[in-house]
Amino acid sequence: MVIVAVGLSLKGVYPEVSLKAGPGTLTAVAGPAGSGRTSLLLTLAGRMRPTTGTLAVAGHTRPRAVRKVAALALVDGVTDLDRALTVKEHLRERRRKPYQEALERTGFAVPDTTPVRELDREQQVRLGVALALLDEPAVILADNVDAGLPDDHVRGLWDLLRDLGGDLGTAVVASCVRPPARYDHLVEL
Repeated sequence: MVIVAVGLSLKGVYPEVSLKAGPGTLTAVAGPAGSGRTSLLLTLAGRMRPTTGTLAVAGHTRPRAVRKVAALALVDGVTDLDRALTVKEHLRERRRKPYQEALERTGFAVPDTTPVRELDREQQVRLGVALALLDEPAVILADNVDAGLPDDHVRGLWDLLRDLGGDLGTAVVASCVRPPARYDHLVEL
């Protein structure tokens, strides 16, 4: 198992959650705004300490070690993109190695010289996932996948996340208001 969470909770933020997710799986975390979806993702990424429960990610239990194997894609308020930078500047800032493969994997079809301020929400999510891929993580966590997008664009993002997990053997955890039609695990908050 890549993720083993048992009885995780954050008092007053999200209720007790248990989850086991293996390589190549897609886990949807669904719930209304304010239900604790983002906080749960941050806990699974080793960036928030739970009030109760245990967490192991790729065999690691210490938050610092978990952060090294879990990559956050676009998480509003945490991994915000700098609107003044270009796509290329974001990618180079993150890692100096070639990034074209990460962009291609995500279906990001915008020139890398494009300023981030010109990207729509779907393009921003795809760029966030490409940035996460550069870390070669065991787990990718993406927040608010269905925020402000038409259904066909949301389906395209879910297809991307499901395919990434399957192709790379990466566990993917993504939050949403409404879960996708296909997933391996569903956590409802």
